[in-house]
Amino acid sequence: MAAVQQQVESHYRSDIIEKVRRAGGTISAGDTTVRLAKQFGFCYGEIIHNPEVNHQIASLGIKNLTGKNKEADISDLGPDDVVIVPAFGTELSIQQQIKDRGCQIVDTTCGDVMSVWKRVRKYATESVTSIIHGKAEHEETKATSSRALGDGSGHYVVVLTLGDTDYVCDYIRRGGDKQAFLEKFKGAHSPGFDPDVHLETVGVANQTTMLRGETEEVQRRIRQAVIDRDGPELAQKNFRFFDTICGATQERQDALRELLNVRMDLLLVVGGYNSSNTSHLAEMGEEK
Repeated sequence: MAAVQQQVESHYRSDIIEKVRRAGGTISAGDTTVRLAKQFGFCYGEIIHNPEVNHQIASLGIKNLTGKNKEADISDLGPDDVVIVPAFGTELSIQQQIKDRGCQIVDTTCGDVMSVWKRVRKYATESVTSIIHGKAEHEETKATSSRALGDGSGHYVVVLTLGDTDYVCDYIRRGGDKQAFLEKFKGAHSPGFDPDVHLETVGVANQTTMLRGETEEVQRRIRQAVIDRDGPELAQKNFRFFDTICGATQERQDALRELLNVRMDLLLVVGGYNSSNTSHLAEMGEEK
């Protein structure tokens, strides 16, 4: 354990960062001042969407089974192989394929992600359609969507923007053109999804790395649409919600929000270009 701790510290700890932290998060040199957010450092929830970690994993001879840098296929696996499931999990069908190969699975799925899975599975057992706030092609959302199917009878639709949300809300209130709805959300809804049927009782879930404020607004708008259609009393039955923003994600968003109260010339966000966490932090800086 001591050897592992030493390796982690040598790879991820910075003497410069520790010096800045001891100085209260601020350091100056000449006419330049650097401020650090209170929550700063390695995000364990982004095992694959972190280029530094990717490089380290590759140096250990671990091969990718998916993505742009795919180096092997599930069909190549055997009982002697070990497969690491990343922090955002994987789709049930893929997980089953890996199990069928007889290899050992090391599951690093984040507990916050599994909480979302538990919620959408419950939605499915109660015939509640999951409206998932997230990116339809993101690995976490794809994994969550597969759980939202339940035993095969569940349904889901994924909304990314508030514009998507308003489109769904309008359909909840007044109905509309079914084919236009399905075309708009092509690739972002469950097989056999029928908006005339499956928007009757809905529950909101989310990709855990989305902006909290935006997810709360998605929830508020959909709840109001159900109230407008059904009235407050019946809406209590036909609308469900569960807060599932990742704790580490929220800490970083809160820390950046506090940091942005101080005037600065440049905000430097360190992270992967394909990381949802990183992109949302950059968006917060742009909005400021």
